Amino acid sequence: MSRRPSNSTRRSAATGISGAIFHPKSRPSPLLSVVLGALGVILVVGYLFRGSGLSGSSKEAIAVVDGDTCTSEVQRAIPILKKAYGASMQKVLHVGPDTCSVISKLLKEEETEAWGVEPYDLEDASRNCKSLVHRGIVRVADIKFSLPYRENSFSLVIVSDAVDYLSPKYLNKTLPDLARVSSDGLVIFTGFPGHSKAKLAELSKFGRPAKMRSSTWWARFFVQTSLVENEAAIKKFEQAATSSAYIPRCQVFHLKSFH
Repeated sequence: MSRRPSNSTRRSAATGISGAIFHPKSRPSPLLSVVLGALGVILVVGYLFRGSGLSGSSKEAIAVVDGDTCTSEVQRAIPILKKAYGASMQKVLHVGPDTCSVISKLLKEEETEAWGVEPYDLEDASRNCKSLVHRGIVRVADIKFSLPYRENSFSLVIVSDAVDYLSPKYLNKTLPDLARVSSDGLVIFTGFPGHSKAKLAELSKFGRPAKMRSSTWWARFFVQTSLVENEAAIKKFEQAATSSAYIPRCQVFHLKSFH
C-alpha cells in the first residue's frame, strides 16, 4: 500500500487534536469519535484484504483454473483410462495447458512412459516443470502446426483444454495430426457447452475465451475430418467408469488413430 506525502498542515491539526484528547479538562467531541471509529473500520478491512492477497474475482479464477479444468479431469480419469486402454497406457502423449501436472502423475504409474506438449508459453513454471522441459519430456509447441513426431510415435494421445481454444480452421489440421502420431487411439477431454471456465485467466493466457461445443457438433466434425470414434474403447471406458462410480466433469471422446 503506497504512502502519501506527509502534510504539515494535517500534522499540526492532528497534534492539536491529540493535545485536546489528553488534556485533563477536555472532552472528546462527537465528531472526533465518529472519525476515529470510521478510521478503525477502514484499517481493519484493509488489513483483512491485504492478508488475503487476492481479490475475490482473482481467487475465484485461480480456483477454477486449478480444480475445475479438463486437465485436472484427466488426472482423475487416469485409473479409468488404464482399465479401458490397458497396455496402450504404457506410452502416452498428453497435450494441453498445465501438461506438467499430468505428466508428473503419469510417470508415477507403473510401466508408463509419458511425454507432454504445452500449447502456450510456460509462465511462472514450477521447478519440477522446468526440469521436465529441460529433460525433453515436456516441450512447448504450437499445436496449430504439425507436431515434430513421427507417425505412431505414441500408443495413446490424450488432449485436454486445448481444442476448446481452436477455431474449426485449425481443428481441421490439429486433430488429424494428433491422431497421426498415435497408434492405439486419441482421447479428447473438452468442456460442456455453457460451462465456460476461468475467463480472467483465459484472456490473459490464451488470448481468447474457450468455445465449448456440443457432442452433436463434435460428432459432425469427426465425420467431416474422417475421424472415427472408437466404439470398443468407449464401451470399456463407460464400464470402468460405472464400476468405479466415476462421473466425468468434461466430455470425453475416444477416436481411432490414423493408420
